Amino acid sequence: MDESTDGRARRAAEAREARRAQILEQATEVFATRGYHGTSVSDLVEATGIARGTFYLYFESKEQIFLALLDALLRHVRASVRGVDRAPGAAPLQEQLEHIAIRILQTLVDNQALTRIIFREAVGLDRAVDEQLAAFYGELQTWLCRSIEVGQALGMLRPANPALAAACVLGCFRGVVVSQVVESETAIDVEATARAVLNLTLHGLAA
Repeated sequence: MDESTDGRARRAAEAREARRAQILEQATEVFATRGYHGTSVSDLVEATGIARGTFYLYFESKEQIFLALLDALLRHVRASVRGVDRAPGAAPLQEQLEHIAIRILQTLVDNQALTRIIFREAVGLDRAVDEQLAAFYGELQTWLCRSIEVGQALGMLRPANPALAAACVLGCFRGVVVSQVVESETAIDVEATARAVLNLTLHGLAA
């Protein structure tokens, strides 16, 4: 393949990716306005301003678009989660966990429309979505469980069932996301909220 042919192929690929991103962006707005079940392929085609045939070159159905949107958000959240650094001179465990909680919450706030769609309509939507969400929450709970075990080994957390504690922390965080990001129209202080949730889950309400 000569240089000119290679350049054309690259530009074509870039154009295709840009069009796909445009469809996903417009689909997020339509889903957020109409709801998943109230949205038709015709609505999506109209919003993107492309021909129906062109639309089907990128996605076979609105379900496929929804899965792509879900996958993108979960990848962003996964990128925020890192293992606990136990090396000498590393930041204290609570500080590390705070930074991770802040990054996750900020990602959800930055993608508020999609977060609302997923929390309101994704559960029970179809088997593929349920499996993807279950795998994601399972990964988060496993990471939390390991982090708690590290904290216990360092003497920073009291003895407790790590799996049960991880489920409680995850449940608390999900509840805050629903009340502060999904259901609320008021902007939140992401850092203060994340720190408050983590402080509550680590230390409880006792004086």
